Amino acid sequence: DKSSIDEIVGFLKAGPLDPNTEVVVAPPALYVDYVRRSLPPTIAVSAQNCYKVAKGAFTAEISPAMIKDIGATWVIIGHSERRQVFGETDELIAEKIAHALSVGLGVIACIGETLQEREAGKTEEVVFRQLAAIKAKVTDWTHVVIA
Repeated sequence: DKSSIDEIVGFLKAGPLDPNTEVVVAPPALYVDYVRRSLPPTIAVSAQNCYKVAKGAFTAEISPAMIKDIGATWVIIGHSERRQVFGETDELIAEKIAHALSVGLGVIACIGETLQEREAGKTEEVVFRQLAAIKAKVTDWTHVVIA
C-alpha cells in the first residue's frame, strides 16, 4: 500500500546513502511509476518481473519496453517464487533476461536452490544449471547482477 511505500521512500530520502553504492528498489508493478516519481534520481527503480517478448496477447504480462517506458531501469528475473509458484523454467528465465537486456534494462538475475535441493546436497548442480541457461542466451554481462 502507498503508506508503507511512503515510509520506505522517506527512509531512503533521509539517508545517508553511500554515493559509491547503487541503490535499487523493486516495488510491486502497480507502484513502479509512483515510486520512481517519489524517489530522487540517484535511487533506481526495478520491476519485479517481465515477459520475454515485446508485445502480443499475453494478458497481464509486462514487457521490458513498458518497464523502461515508465522510467524504471532494472527488472528482477528468476525469483524463487516465479520458479516455484509459476513454474518458470531456466530456459524461460534466460529468454526473459536476454530480452530485458536487449531493450536496455539492467537485470537482477535470481538463482538458487530450494530447501529440498539444498538438503539433498544439490546446490552447486542447481546453480550451475541455472547459470548455464542464462549463459546460453547472454553474451554481455555488464548490466546483470546475480542475486
